[in-house]
Amino acid sequence: MLVLLLLPLLWAGSLQRQAEYKLQVPEVVTVQEGLCVRVPCSFSYPRSMGRSSRPLFIYWFREGDSVFYSDPVATNNPGRKVKMETKGRFRLLGDTKANDCSLSIRGAKRNDNGSYFFYLEKGNVHRYPVNLKLWVTALTEKPVIHMEQPLKAGHPARLNCNLPGSCLGGEPVSILWTGDIVNSMEPGTLSNSVLTITPRPQDHDTNLTCSVKLQGTQLTTKRTIHLNVSYAPRDLHISLFFRNGTVFKILQNATSLPIMEGQALQMHCAAESNPPAQLSWNQESPSPNASHTSNSGILELPLVGPAEGGGFTCCAQNALGSQTISLSISVVSLPQLLSPSCSWEAEGLYCICSSRGWPTPSLHWRLREELLKGNSSNTSLTVTSSSAGPWTNSSLKFHKGLRSALWLSCEAQNAHGAKNSTMLILPGKSMSCAGFLPVLTALGGAGVMALLSVCLCLIIFCMKKAYVLQTSRRPKGMDHEDPVMGIDNLGSSQESWSDSPRHQASPAGSVPSSREEQELYYASLTFQGIKLQESREATDITKYSAIRASK
Repeated sequence: MLVLLLLPLLWAGSLQRQAEYKLQVPEVVTVQEGLCVRVPCSFSYPRSMGRSSRPLFIYWFREGDSVFYSDPVATNNPGRKVKMETKGRFRLLGDTKANDCSLSIRGAKRNDNGSYFFYLEKGNVHRYPVNLKLWVTALTEKPVIHMEQPLKAGHPARLNCNLPGSCLGGEPVSILWTGDIVNSMEPGTLSNSVLTITPRPQDHDTNLTCSVKLQGTQLTTKRTIHLNVSYAPRDLHISLFFRNGTVFKILQNATSLPIMEGQALQMHCAAESNPPAQLSWNQESPSPNASHTSNSGILELPLVGPAEGGGFTCCAQNALGSQTISLSISVVSLPQLLSPSCSWEAEGLYCICSSRGWPTPSLHWRLREELLKGNSSNTSLTVTSSSAGPWTNSSLKFHKGLRSALWLSCEAQNAHGAKNSTMLILPGKSMSCAGFLPVLTALGGAGVMALLSVCLCLIIFCMKKAYVLQTSRRPKGMDHEDPVMGIDNLGSSQESWSDSPRHQASPAGSVPSSREEQELYYASLTFQGIKLQESREATDITKYSAIRASK
């Protein structure tokens, strides 16, 4: 009967002791192969065991192992061996006196998968019923590259590479840095987790890779980043786009670039920089009313003229610096020739010719086959030439009268081309030959010869009629005078150009006052687009724009 009464008391005491054995540990822990994981763990046991003077030993065993005959995977008992496959990798971290049973697993392997149980020994022994389930998965973690500061060209910088999930004392790792920025560095510096570099502008947007290999395994993981290197503007250049599709690229300051007058032009300025540079254009124009500015990299000149001549500067600027490039434009053009004209003045027959162009053209007179250069003078004639800006003016003064027909040419030339205008001066009255305008540029062979024949016939007809009229009115005693010079009075006829600086009005003595006084007739023949040659005899006249006989 006494035994029956004691059984409930004993049973109640056993339940109380069971309640005092507690273990707090995650049911499932996942770790990637080769990495490290810390398993938090705490335990408790009955106070009666705490009064024992025996040491407290704790163990972790694999599920299915015997606590008496199998080796644990980890223990604080120096008298017990641990499994070889877990030695050094499974370690107890906590203080057992504080009831800490935390476990560190380093360099996890696939065969570490499985369940583990906790065992306590302090005089008495106890296996806790709660198990720990460990899952080891494939390695997918990538290294992390950390920069201490943003990268700037020319400034040293430190980069650090580490693999999350790895822990101190785990499997040793091998680190290798690769990329354009480290190609010239010493190999020994590329195996450290910390890399010191001095980036260059050309390193911007290149790749840098940190590779991590777990030694003793075939496990490798890596991360690649694109470098963002800030640098001041560089490689500034100008691209010129012309209306005809021609493109020029200027990579450095250009002292002078000839541009044909009337050309449409776009100037594009570009530079390499990070962050992108602000681009602006400015013209250093000699004329304050002709300046051109732009706050973009494109400057348009829809019609290049004299005002566009001068220096243009493009500036590229960002927070790290600036760079400029300059281009000087010289406006050039073919000579524009005003047809020569003649008039009678008190001193004699006065002829004038004007030409405009860039650079300023030179003017020469040709009397028959004789070339009259520059400023010259003799008893028969005087040549005077002057230049102002794009204009060149030249005058030819005959000191004696004109007796017979005379071919007179005015030739304008600069570095980009030449024009020639020829007129036939006829003394006396003749029929008008104006309005005959053969264009021989597109003709050849027989067509050219036919038109030349028509021109010559027309000129001869005009000359003959003028000669007949002149002979019928010639005063006696004139038969032995010079056939070219000797007429005392001539009429005048002059053609002008609205923007020409030429003399326009005829002097008071130019109007004939007697029936013997003769009028001046001349026919003009203009050659356009002809390139002068060094030898006039070798020049083939292939284009005419006008043949004119005027009174």
